Amino acid sequence: MTESVSDKRIVRVDLADRSYDILIGPDLLTSAGGETLARLDCRKVAIISDVNVAPLYLDTLVESLQTDGIETFAMTLAAGEKTKSFDNLTAVVDFILEARIERSDAVIALGGGVIGDLTGFAAAIARRGVRFIQVPTSLLAQVDSSVGGKTGINSRHGKNLIGAFHQPDLVLADTTTLNTLSPREFAAGYAEVVKYGLIDQPDFFHWLEKHREAVFAGGDARIEAIAQSCAAKAAVVAADERENGRRALLNLGHTFGHALEKATGYDSARLVHGEGVAIGMVLAHEFSARMNLASPDDAKRIASHLKEAGLPTSLGDIDGDLPPPDIMLDAIGQDKKVKGGKLTFILTRGIGEAFIADDVPPSEVLAFLTEKHPQ
Repeated sequence: MTESVSDKRIVRVDLADRSYDILIGPDLLTSAGGETLARLDCRKVAIISDVNVAPLYLDTLVESLQTDGIETFAMTLAAGEKTKSFDNLTAVVDFILEARIERSDAVIALGGGVIGDLTGFAAAIARRGVRFIQVPTSLLAQVDSSVGGKTGINSRHGKNLIGAFHQPDLVLADTTTLNTLSPREFAAGYAEVVKYGLIDQPDFFHWLEKHREAVFAGGDARIEAIAQSCAAKAAVVAADERENGRRALLNLGHTFGHALEKATGYDSARLVHGEGVAIGMVLAHEFSARMNLASPDDAKRIASHLKEAGLPTSLGDIDGDLPPPDIMLDAIGQDKKVKGGKLTFILTRGIGEAFIADDVPPSEVLAFLTEKHPQ
């Protein structure tokens, strides 16, 4: 469900007594205190941010909260995927406890997906669960990681393999914060926007093909794209909160993408998450064509759109050497979408026709990776 209030959009995530609102629009940080008190009876919050985001937005958030009588404590971490570690999880939990955040208080994640995932996991386990507010400042976080309750950290075995489901109580997606993103960061987030069209909303993908430049420019088209993405994810989460079925479709492009992130050592100079997803979505459509499930023209059309957005679309677009195909297949075998040792992929029969494919033959995946691997 979505509604419009002035220039603000509200998307409701319907999870019975754990339902919450996603607020989307400009300058929401300045009203964070009032929006929080309208939904949560809390008088104390711990804010977790990173060294890139805190200098830009922490003071504004703190001022809004304190103006409405909410006591604040803030912690700033290093930026980057490697921040999602056990050491930082311990540090954040200790900070929450030292601030005496009670279960009726709240923890706020101010930042992108890394901060949201780590902070959400800390909120899930501190005092066996405290209230949690997402304030995503990247496009990727606003349309994907801040919604749905997936939290976690990385392991040497792979990405996001340690975590918990812990739904936020509120998501404040201030679109003004996107103005400070680099073109690369914005494009990486756009990959997740495109994903929703490719899963089961072909009309949305067609709309993006016509309005991509306007989405990148900002304004109403950007807010509309974010709202449509959040509404799509909210509907899936409401139907399958813990990924026992349909929610797995949200992993389109992620099985390949996560393996590529591991293959590049989570080095953001080489590959960031959204770029891995962009390549992964193209690979998923190309693999589907290889399995005679879809037309190769679909993969070409998707790759063309993503290239226009400034995204990589093939293994050859990644700087530096990649591990051999068998090592990459092993990384896929560690992915969370594996069940009983059998490979599970999100494949497609065409644009907007994604489906869950169980028991994909590893030999076919290995042959495909060998074919696509840059020599």
